[in-house]
Amino acid sequence: MFSNILIYFVVIPLVMMLGLFLCRNIKQIRAVAVVGSVALTALSVWLLIDYLALRADGVSDPMLWVDSWQWFAPLNIHLAVGVDGISIAMLILTGIILITGSFASWEIPQPKEFFLWLILLSTGVYGFFISIDLFTMFMFYEVALIPMYLLIGVWGSGNKNYSAMKLTLMLMGGSAFLMLGLIGIYYHSAPEGQPLTWNILEIAKNDAISHGWQTFLFPMTFVGFGVLGAMFPFHTWSPDGHASAPTAVSMLHAGVLMKLGGYGCFRVAIYLMPQAANELAWIFLILTGISVVYGAFSACVQNDLKYINAYSSVSHCGLVLFAILMLNTTAMTGAIMQMLSHGLMTALFFALIGMIYGRTHTRDIREMGGMMQILPYLSVCYVIAGMASLGLPGLSGFVAEMTIFVGSFQHSDMFHRVFVIVACSSIVTTAVYILRVVGKLLYGPVYDEHHLTLTDAKWWERLSTATLIVCVAAIGFFPNFFIDLIKFTFSPEIFTVIGLN
Repeated sequence: MFSNILIYFVVIPLVMMLGLFLCRNIKQIRAVAVVGSVALTALSVWLLIDYLALRADGVSDPMLWVDSWQWFAPLNIHLAVGVDGISIAMLILTGIILITGSFASWEIPQPKEFFLWLILLSTGVYGFFISIDLFTMFMFYEVALIPMYLLIGVWGSGNKNYSAMKLTLMLMGGSAFLMLGLIGIYYHSAPEGQPLTWNILEIAKNDAISHGWQTFLFPMTFVGFGVLGAMFPFHTWSPDGHASAPTAVSMLHAGVLMKLGGYGCFRVAIYLMPQAANELAWIFLILTGISVVYGAFSACVQNDLKYINAYSSVSHCGLVLFAILMLNTTAMTGAIMQMLSHGLMTALFFALIGMIYGRTHTRDIREMGGMMQILPYLSVCYVIAGMASLGLPGLSGFVAEMTIFVGSFQHSDMFHRVFVIVACSSIVTTAVYILRVVGKLLYGPVYDEHHLTLTDAKWWERLSTATLIVCVAAIGFFPNFFIDLIKFTFSPEIFTVIGLN
């Protein structure tokens, strides 16, 4: 089993948890968290280098490093793994946010218990991205969701118990829909007389799910994953959950966990049920279009920094699902770019908000002002994050959103083009709330004279934020590298979604 490199994305977090359990002081706990996170990121980078080399050599398999070990024979459940360019991009994103989140939580209370639950959450995320067996994927999906309740309920702030319970109940409700959809896919995964399978590649190859069953199962799976992707009207858990979560949890939750929703919609709902995707996409385009606009307008009227960023995440993640439903290569490429871009910049936002809150003890922008002269480093970082969010050229947001809008506008019918124009309006709204926050928070007179005694970022905070800024700029300046990484997934040889062009 351990001959396959992908297994180490689950083994290393488990070893980290064992190491954390044996730690006796804060220095050991920090060392385990940082060293393990760096090891996972290094492993994903090595995987990227090898992946690009194999593709350059002409290897055209849909997934690489594919392997399978039988787990439960009566239901043909396997621990099946494999990755493509999209999976590798998500693995790298997870590693980067786990490292920066560890530094952002340098002084968290009860660090051993906190990092144990945080690493368990990351185990589920890594396992989800490497799984190609639907049952195993769902298992890791649940492993990633369950720790959120304790991470928010114990280490959160504000109305944390309510937020933790609301998040858990809504996401578990989405999981119920998802489970029913996956079971339905399993029982229609192969032609009559052949053994049923959970393997995504085998199900796609068999093409045995009838049109009628696709129409019935597609909404279940899309809604099941869409709840985690904060799709309207199932988004209400997100603002409360983000507002109450501790910094690293907000970073990992918005930066990576919400991406499981978009990834699952693409990898399962659309890939396995393309006919239903073509016929029913218009329904979910309406819902995701509402998410894009509603999230942006809601952010405009918030005064809490975390709620502003949470509603911004609803808008940006809605844009991911919106682009996926366009079912063409350009828009889908933009969706993956948006997943990477939003993951990095929202992690940067939440890291900065946590650092500012730790100093001022408030997140209300009406109670802050003149931070540029008090906390110049953190303020400049916040401006950069804001510019990425509103789509400034040279940063990741511009590349991702332009690719989405150009790809979406390829549809010539009035329905699609009207919704593309509506979605484009979110750019203007985003600029409104970003510039409003920057003006109130960073400029103008100092609101509280006690804020004049605050100190700027410490070395671990600078390291965390600088890493994220470099990554945001890298996507903005070198978009072709990331496009080349994911474009093979959409090639006609391996991606057979009806209507994809």
